Amino acid sequence: MTRGRVIFSVLALGFLLQIALLPTFGQVGGSAKKNKAPRALGLLELAPNGKARLIPITILIDGKYYDASAYKADPVPMALWSTTVYEAVHTGVSLGLFTVTGALQRKDENGPIGWVAEGTWQTADSIKAKAAKKKPTVTSVPRGMNEDEGPPVLRRAGSEKPKPPEPPPAPATPPQAQPAPTASPSPSPAATSAAVPASAAATASANPSPQEQAQDQPPEDKDRPALKRGKAGAESAEEAQKKAAASAKASAHTAIPASGAMTPGTQSGTSAANQVQLIPAISDSNGPDPLPYTYNLKPEEEQQFRKKMLAMAADEIRTRASQQASAGAAAEQPVHAPSPRSKATAKPVQPVFEDVQLQVFDLADINEPELILTAKARMPQSSREKAGATPKPQYLITLVVREDVNGVLHKALANVTDAQHMDVIPRLDLIDAVDVDGDGRAELLFREVSDTGSAFVIYRVIGDRLYPLFQGTL
Repeated sequence: MTRGRVIFSVLALGFLLQIALLPTFGQVGGSAKKNKAPRALGLLELAPNGKARLIPITILIDGKYYDASAYKADPVPMALWSTTVYEAVHTGVSLGLFTVTGALQRKDENGPIGWVAEGTWQTADSIKAKAAKKKPTVTSVPRGMNEDEGPPVLRRAGSEKPKPPEPPPAPATPPQAQPAPTASPSPSPAATSAAVPASAAATASANPSPQEQAQDQPPEDKDRPALKRGKAGAESAEEAQKKAAASAKASAHTAIPASGAMTPGTQSGTSAANQVQLIPAISDSNGPDPLPYTYNLKPEEEQQFRKKMLAMAADEIRTRASQQASAGAAAEQPVHAPSPRSKATAKPVQPVFEDVQLQVFDLADINEPELILTAKARMPQSSREKAGATPKPQYLITLVVREDVNGVLHKALANVTDAQHMDVIPRLDLIDAVDVDGDGRAELLFREVSDTGSAFVIYRVIGDRLYPLFQGTL
């Protein structure tokens, strides 16, 4: 009997648990995943004279990356629609706003090579100054409102509201002095004033206001994807194309360089006053606020990182030079490999570095730095080589390294190439760290340059590897 009661209790408990969980399962299975708003990434080219234009890179729609220069390009890409607003961010810090006014296609002797947007540029300081000068709007109360409350009276906290003044008593008239009724009484001032609003109301009903007309129209489609717009009622693609054609006739087309993608203020060989700044720009109507991704270093810490990174870069340069030397020697004639003893005692040759640039980020904001070193290097001439021999090739290296919590450096990427082999190994130029998908974690934006062209590539650092999120077409 006891065993039967236990089995019955277990079955009853299971039945009640299923009933309790049934609404939960129904809600989970029936809830549809909300589509995220589109998020576009572009590269802002800011000239020293303050003129700016934008190159579209990629647009994120429902978790998938598309080429922003081709997505919905009928005839202008969606990322370059007029009045679209982009926020320029350098290492996660906002520098200003760029509003698209027109788009045009760049062309060369072979045909179209891509889109570019023209627009207006406002720095963050000018926006703050304009907001500070803006006076608060004061709403005025029309005359005749709240006249029954009497004139305004100042009151202190805790005091009671004063009572309105009582009207004076009407004078008593004897019954004999009452006037006789007339046949056609004239309308009183109150009746006249009441007739005026009635006529005004009739006129207003005959001519509805714009607000009432907007209420009669059907509501707009809220599910239509839209980027961050500067004002309501964005222009259509056809109108944007007309503006683009007009601006194309007014100004000459200037070619955008395919190489030299450097972060603001780090382009080598030119002065800071004459260089064009390259700044990532984000357009997202519901995106998060930008976060800084700079890893703060002391001078002595930066020197230590620089020394370690150059040592790792030297190993990569020597490996690449050894591979090319072995391939060249094997193509000419076989050579005898050095003995293990002589190879162990030989001191490694140190390459000569130029234009060394080291940037340190904290992409995930977890106090674990990511280090990116870009440099040029040459192997020195050996004593056995003739003085008039062909100079050694100049190598271009991009090294991405992550430091863990124990202070150990882990290589995530080593890209080594030279001018003669860029068709096989393209060069990687770091642009900046930028939050591409809006999750609060930054990714690395590079420009990949080959001997035939250039394209943009976005990498995410996960552990000791780089995972490509977007790869443009060369």
